[in-house]
Amino acid sequence: MSIIEGATEEALRHGAVKVKAVHLKLGPLSGVARDALLFSYELACEGTALEGSRLVIEEVPATVFCRSCEVERALTSIQRMRCPVCDTPAPQISRGREIELVALEFAA
Repeated sequence: MSIIEGATEEALRHGAVKVKAVHLKLGPLSGVARDALLFSYELACEGTALEGSRLVIEEVPATVFCRSCEVERALTSIQRMRCPVCDTPAPQISRGREIELVALEFAA
């Protein structure tokens, strides 16, 4: 619901009556299941400026900083918080927690 509220407020701020698409960045560590979000989106948009819009999700990989390699690396599994190259434990998460509204497409 916070995605809908934020997008609705932003649309109103820009004077848009209708939103065609909402673009999000979503990480696997965000605590939000992609399929559940897509399933509930249409229902949550009913009666708002977002009704009939589509939800476009860009999946952001979970990334950690490896102290041994001194570089950020994408995890091969979020259950295994280790560098995929050197196998060193990597508790410092750089990306993957996002649930970020990045763009709105307005109807003409």
